[in-house]
Amino acid sequence: MRFFRIYFLIIVLFSIQLKSQSKRYKIHTVAFYNFENLYDTVDDAFTNDDEWTPNGAQHWTTEKYQQKLKNLARVISEIGTPENSNAPTLIGGAEIENRGVLEDLIKEPKLQPLDFGIIHFDSPDKRGIDVALLYQKKYFRPTSYSNIPLIIYRKKIIKKEEETEVLDDDIEVKKENRNRVFTRDQLLVSGFLEDEEIHIIVNHWPSRSGGEKATSLFREAAGKLNRKIIDSLQQINPNAKVLTMGDFNDGPLNNSIKLGLSAKGKKSEVKEFGVINPFEELENKGLGTIAYRDSWSIFDQIIMTESFIKSDFSTFQFWKAGIFNKPYLIQTSGKYKGYPLRNTLTEAGFSDHFPVYIYLIKEF
Repeated sequence: MRFFRIYFLIIVLFSIQLKSQSKRYKIHTVAFYNFENLYDTVDDAFTNDDEWTPNGAQHWTTEKYQQKLKNLARVISEIGTPENSNAPTLIGGAEIENRGVLEDLIKEPKLQPLDFGIIHFDSPDKRGIDVALLYQKKYFRPTSYSNIPLIIYRKKIIKKEEETEVLDDDIEVKKENRNRVFTRDQLLVSGFLEDEEIHIIVNHWPSRSGGEKATSLFREAAGKLNRKIIDSLQQINPNAKVLTMGDFNDGPLNNSIKLGLSAKGKKSEVKEFGVINPFEELENKGLGTIAYRDSWSIFDQIIMTESFIKSDFSTFQFWKAGIFNKPYLIQTSGKYKGYPLRNTLTEAGFSDHFPVYIYLIKEF
């Protein structure tokens, strides 16, 4: 009798496994990559790009620029493999000088067959760098897009008889432009991934230049603006699927993410209209996308609304997240051994950031 029960249990488990294996899923990779100083070689009179010209401090030549494009194209074409043989359907980018460099990038032999479209706006950033979204036209159809400015100002100590300048919670403060921090806009793109509407926000939040604590309020303001955008989309459609991605210049546990966006690290913690950050778990494991003084952080993240983590796979749902840190992207010698392989004065590298990605899957 005992033998019969064990045999019956084996048969049942084997049947369940076969049923599970018979399910088929569509899969799309969504990625973000800080391209690190993707400049052309032309001096733009309206931006601070002198460093990235042939006679500038970086000796940025046509040969280096073309090698940089080849390097980035290789990475983009491989992100998310081997789980998905196709390159990312959607990839957000940062540190982009203009639309022209993106047009050059998507013409690279590794990317041209994928027929990428470009959504890009010029930002008021003082270095002239922007964010953008690349999308495979075969799978994604944009319906609307806009650039939403982050209006922030430097905190300034003024004499008692003068009005004190502070950072307003609503980010709608009136001060002279001389105190404004000109940073990247937040790019909002809405469209259809196959037949499902999704929304993507591409970010590059204010840097830590001047110190983490001194600049934290700027990134917290960016988080609040991001949350407002998400709230507005959820007011129109409570089940809106929103992905916010970027180089946040903060990690998953910083206030800009945990308080500004109210991002949770575990599915069990996410309530209705909430957002989940799968990269919190990766940071807890000691992984990183950028290194500074031998300390790793995950500044590059893809965060999503609760509508992406439902159990029903009849629509596109989040499967898992990853950091693309293949060996060829890593320094193998010198002071920065083990760091991301970035540009040097003599060679065009990849980036000082590793790209990140998630998979969206749907049963069919």
